[in-house]
Amino acid sequence: MEPCGKSGCWFLYYAYGSNLLRERLLLRNPSAALCAPARLQDFKLEFGHHQGRTSSVWHGGTATIAQSPGDEVWGIVWKMNTCNLSSLDKQEGVEDGIYVPIEVNVHTQAGKVLTCRSYQMKDYVSGPPSPQYKKVICMGAKQNGLPTDYQEKLEAIETNNYAGPVPIMEEIEAAVKAEKINSA
Repeated sequence: MEPCGKSGCWFLYYAYGSNLLRERLLLRNPSAALCAPARLQDFKLEFGHHQGRTSSVWHGGTATIAQSPGDEVWGIVWKMNTCNLSSLDKQEGVEDGIYVPIEVNVHTQAGKVLTCRSYQMKDYVSGPPSPQYKKVICMGAKQNGLPTDYQEKLEAIETNNYAGPVPIMEEIEAAVKAEKINSA
């Protein structure tokens, strides 16, 4: 972990898409620590293509959140070193203008309200995710014990049936296997 130089060098990150899965987030941000599952009120989960272009990483729509009174999105709050902020922004495509960082207030199951950094896609056209992307989100929801009805909602998401190679999926699956071997 890079030295930070001062204390208080952490921020909270609210993940609702592929970064729900620990192994996915840790590929690029090895110092992330699980904080808590949490609910984002008055938002809904959507999938889309930035400016109508399909994700070259996931070969389908990627997750974003849209304001929607009465709806909720479940996700995970990660505690991250501020040294990792630029790598997280890079992963989220901030430099390319795909996602913008936003601040959200989320509610943990213990009733705490946490202010977190999250990301919202700009300028997108709705479109279904690839089966591989959906699988990572569902694995992450299960891994972190998100509410069963929310997991069922995720499982019901229609995909685009993309069947070609997804190199990042291979990386994630290798990390998941390695994790199983290490914890066995």
